Amino acid sequence: MSPQLSIDELNNQFAIPNALAFETGGGGLACAVVQTGHAAARVYLQGAHVTDYQPAGHEPVIFTSAASGYGPGKAIRGGVPICFPWFGPHPTDKSAPSHGPARISAWELADVKHRDMGLTLRFGATFEPFAVSHEVTFGPDLRMTLSVRNTSQEAQTFEAAQHTYLTVGDIHNIEIKGLEGTDYLDKVDGHKRKNQGAAPVRFTGETDRVYLDTPSTCMLGDPGMARTITISKAGSESTVIWNPWSQKAKAMSDLGDDDWLRMVCIETANAGPNAVTVDPNRSHTMATTIAVQRL
Repeated sequence: MSPQLSIDELNNQFAIPNALAFETGGGGLACAVVQTGHAAARVYLQGAHVTDYQPAGHEPVIFTSAASGYGPGKAIRGGVPICFPWFGPHPTDKSAPSHGPARISAWELADVKHRDMGLTLRFGATFEPFAVSHEVTFGPDLRMTLSVRNTSQEAQTFEAAQHTYLTVGDIHNIEIKGLEGTDYLDKVDGHKRKNQGAAPVRFTGETDRVYLDTPSTCMLGDPGMARTITISKAGSESTVIWNPWSQKAKAMSDLGDDDWLRMVCIETANAGPNAVTVDPNRSHTMATTIAVQRL
């Protein structure tokens, strides 16, 4: 991995007039600012972390907490953190960072392409024994592709998630379709395995679920914001649904006391029983597309 470029170097190498510029963001971290006819967006080089996305003619889609801290090696609360190569706490090392090092590590901006349907930034990082790229396209839709290559001579297993925080009008009034009949692990209730049943996902309290063996598209219905957000995916067999609810939100220093009302996580993932095993010199790709429609 080459050394991190300065803001001036990033602008000299990658900036596009009236479309892409680089600036110093929160905590002194470098970030890319996107402003095109399709969308306004922001992505930090630390973690290849999307923090803002607002397609033209719509309200913001991605939620990032105003209370989040920023700084080298510090996780940003909200946006789209990349969880890799494990999800949640490390299975054996309690000192290891939650959700893995990817979201708190420096990534290299490898390439930028500006096409009619969007502006694409491709980031790269190495987490031995994996070489990882994350490609993000900001267009009428938000498209994110995480590719993981096993550089070792033995099969390797990993977990991953694009831990997407979405902005909602009121958590009490939304519903998520697409997971009906799917088994999930209920992390709020001791990781018990349950089934969603015939009803959409609705929220009445703290929710932390890993839906298993599901490649399905999810549709977030939000009457308060008069829109539907569609989250489609590929190369993913898990979907994680999370909202901390009021008590847990108040205990989190990087989340406003009332932020839980205005956000929900719908995460493209391969976690737990759906962890991915990759043979030597082979790759696995996981992708998310987020699209917005008015009701």
